[in-house]
Amino acid sequence: MNDRIVSVDSRDWARPIAGLVPELEAGKVLFFPELRFELTPDEARLLRADVREEKSRNISLRNDGVLAGAAVQGDEKARLAAMIGRFRTQACALIDAIAPAYKPALRLAPTSYRPTQVESRVQSWRADDRRLHVDAFPSRPNRGERILRVFTNLNPDGEPRVWRVGEAFEGIARRFVPRARPYSAWQARALKALHVTKSLRTEYDHLMLQLHDGMKGDLDYQRDCPQVTMPFPPGSTWVCYSDQTAHAVMSGQFMMEQTLHLAAEAQVNPAASPLGILRRVTGRPLL
Repeated sequence: MNDRIVSVDSRDWARPIAGLVPELEAGKVLFFPELRFELTPDEARLLRADVREEKSRNISLRNDGVLAGAAVQGDEKARLAAMIGRFRTQACALIDAIAPAYKPALRLAPTSYRPTQVESRVQSWRADDRRLHVDAFPSRPNRGERILRVFTNLNPDGEPRVWRVGEAFEGIARRFVPRARPYSAWQARALKALHVTKSLRTEYDHLMLQLHDGMKGDLDYQRDCPQVTMPFPPGSTWVCYSDQTAHAVMSGQFMMEQTLHLAAEAQVNPAASPLGILRRVTGRPLL
């Protein structure tokens, strides 16, 4: 299982790195142990839990520059937005360095700062990210669009961000697709009409939700499936497709995260995407 984590020796966010795209598109985690996001002294003072609004899970910087979820105001809020924006710039530079062919097709999502301690969250089993899962969202169908994420651990007290990383996506699909409830086109139309979903839930989106819930709801699978525990230390960065890489976040506090979206057909190898794999497993187009 250690082959699910690929260690990369790089300390430069923008230095081109060849040969990593096949590993990334295979659902592996690219781990940069020495790629640190450096904070200024003023930014380091923002490493505290009370900068986040109680009702918000994270602090996010939208693409229009609006900061959401922050409890601070004035100069502190401005410094927080600048810090998150600077991470966005460096995270995007890293993806360009790894996969320059993606650049014309990438779609930027909000950037998040996560100051909350993972172990203190109280969540339902479906929302509990301490259970192995692949990312899929009930209200946001994506028609096969990829979820590419860059993470960095900012913890000032030496605490790692501890993940569990599971088996390859095809193994998950072959295990859980036969258990999935059949797709209902009329139900998908009703969910869209009632504004439960933001767009029409395709059979692909239905299956991804079934995989997400099937993994999280199977405690025997959580305990016994192939997996490795990976502590990402402070000062390290890691990258993966979170809709393909089975992961669980077990502990940690103070992390930055950047999400980018990519159409499956814009990958170097579209057949390696969850859409390509699920099409092979089911024998259906799914979109």
